[in-house]
Amino acid sequence: MLSVTWLAIAAPLGSAAVLLLGGRRLDRWGHWLAVAASTTSAVVGVGVMADLLSRSDRAVQQHLFDWIPGGELEVSAGLLVDPLSVSFLLLVGVVGTLIHVYSVAYMEGDPRRRTFFAYLNLFVAAMLLLVLADSYLLLFVGWEGVGLASYLLIGFWNQNPPFASAANKAFVVNRIGDVGLVLALGLMFAHLGSVDFAGVFASAPTASEGVLTAIGLMLLLAACGKSAQFPLQSWLGDAMAGPTPVSALIHAATMVTAGVYLIVRSGPVYAGAPTALLLVAIVGAITLLFGAVVGMAKDDIKRVLAASTISQIGYMMLAAGLGPVGFAFAIFHLITHGFFKAGLFLGAGSVMHGMGDQVDMRRFGGLATLMKVTWVTMGLGWLAILGVPPFSGFWSKDRIIEVAFIGEGMKPWLLGGAALLGAGLTAYYMSRLFFMTFHGKGRWTEGQHPHEASALMTVPMIILAVGSAALGLIFAIGDSFVTWLEPVTGHVTHEDPVLAVPVIMTLTLVLVALGIGLAYRQYALLPVPETAPVASLAVQAARKDLYQDSVNSVLLEYPGQTLTRTLVFADAKVVDGAVNAVAAGTVGLGGLVRRLQAGRVRSYAAMMLVGVVVVLGIVILAINGKGWF
Repeated sequence: MLSVTWLAIAAPLGSAAVLLLGGRRLDRWGHWLAVAASTTSAVVGVGVMADLLSRSDRAVQQHLFDWIPGGELEVSAGLLVDPLSVSFLLLVGVVGTLIHVYSVAYMEGDPRRRTFFAYLNLFVAAMLLLVLADSYLLLFVGWEGVGLASYLLIGFWNQNPPFASAANKAFVVNRIGDVGLVLALGLMFAHLGSVDFAGVFASAPTASEGVLTAIGLMLLLAACGKSAQFPLQSWLGDAMAGPTPVSALIHAATMVTAGVYLIVRSGPVYAGAPTALLLVAIVGAITLLFGAVVGMAKDDIKRVLAASTISQIGYMMLAAGLGPVGFAFAIFHLITHGFFKAGLFLGAGSVMHGMGDQVDMRRFGGLATLMKVTWVTMGLGWLAILGVPPFSGFWSKDRIIEVAFIGEGMKPWLLGGAALLGAGLTAYYMSRLFFMTFHGKGRWTEGQHPHEASALMTVPMIILAVGSAALGLIFAIGDSFVTWLEPVTGHVTHEDPVLAVPVIMTLTLVLVALGIGLAYRQYALLPVPETAPVASLAVQAARKDLYQDSVNSVLLEYPGQTLTRTLVFADAKVVDGAVNAVAAGTVGLGGLVRRLQAGRVRSYAAMMLVGVVVVLGIVILAINGKGWF
């Protein structure tokens, strides 16, 4: 199967082209073509993984064609098939296919369903190109493809102006991050002489720490934009404007996971840049707390899940910032998160479907008996993200908390403390979501008739719920997932954290239990106000995303507008003014000279006479020695 790895990208890409160009004749069955294309990627992924497991060499580079033969810069288009890329291939293929199937029913009444599925296929193809590329330059093509697809899908209902603005916001913020990847590419070529993974990683040990730090920081900037990490996280909440399956795909298998992949893939670069690596961990720690605080104050079910994604990706970035000891656990949590977050988003879509597209959790309540499948599947995802044993989050997120306590000085206490606190906050805000939605008294508005979704929606949710329950345990047995990634992340010597593992585990579970208990008392036992009560300044700040848009406006938008207006003024008044002045002077001079050409013979004769007299006068003065020459 290794020889047809390219088919995993080609199938959804070709399907997207057919659906976009095929016209309305494909409206009746085009969505099934998209499902078949995504399924092809999943099947290829399973086959490639089986093939890779049977080989002793688990890193295979496949040359596709010569891409840029340009003197010193020679780049070929190729694929790198190794445990890291195959893990993403399976995640994107399997979870992406389940989301495609779910979307068949979810988007059934939309007149542009064929276009929607074309964009979904494009999203999958771009993400697979990103993770399978064998060079940073080809990765950049997939990186931009993912950005384009997210823009098209977030703004899919762009007849609604706020939805169009949300797509624009995501596009602009991601372009800021993309500047980092472009600069990193330039630094790689200038100082390492290559943009291929093999060439960059071979040259990295001989490069100076300053160069590697600069490259590492630029890669981190790129990752912050794509993975919605501090300080470029503002776009992800607004991205909920897109259809719910889009949110599931962005948060679980594509887009936001790309930044984590970039950091882990660039491990050899960060090996020589400890400062940049530490900053990755710090950004992750800040972001996981930021997302948790915001999630506690939201009433929109999708925005709570969006804040949750920001926080969980923060855990992954924290792990990646710990270096080789954390790389495998970052990807481990990324895989388990892909299943339970996709399940939670599809569950949220099911609730919206049954509640007339309502997203305000204060208008839910009491849905457990009316939407039993959704209640059970979201319940399993809820337990998984909380890290309750034996569900998947317990095996992946708790390992990140443990390794965060490894190190010397204040570093393990700060990073580990942030990870530990985040676990308690996660338990509270996700329990708040679950209890407000499914328990307590129903707070439905008139005309709402809660009902369970069709099998096309519930079956993918059930499969994802099974993964949420069991996947972590399967991967954790004998550290099988860590062993699987060793060809990429390297073998790591075991280190003991500053706190004993049982102590860390106990503290984590106690905080989780406290979070669940507090949320249960407040949102399951006590009445939930249908209108959010007047909140303290701190809660108001959390509801407004800790004023991240205001901060961005002050730091980026207003200075940018001022700079732009200044440049426009300078261009109009200085540059154009100078050009216009020269033009006006030339015209004026021409007007003066034109008066000398009046066409009158007597005037010409008089001027000639005056000229002769002047010349004769000069000659006479010179001869008489008057000192003129």
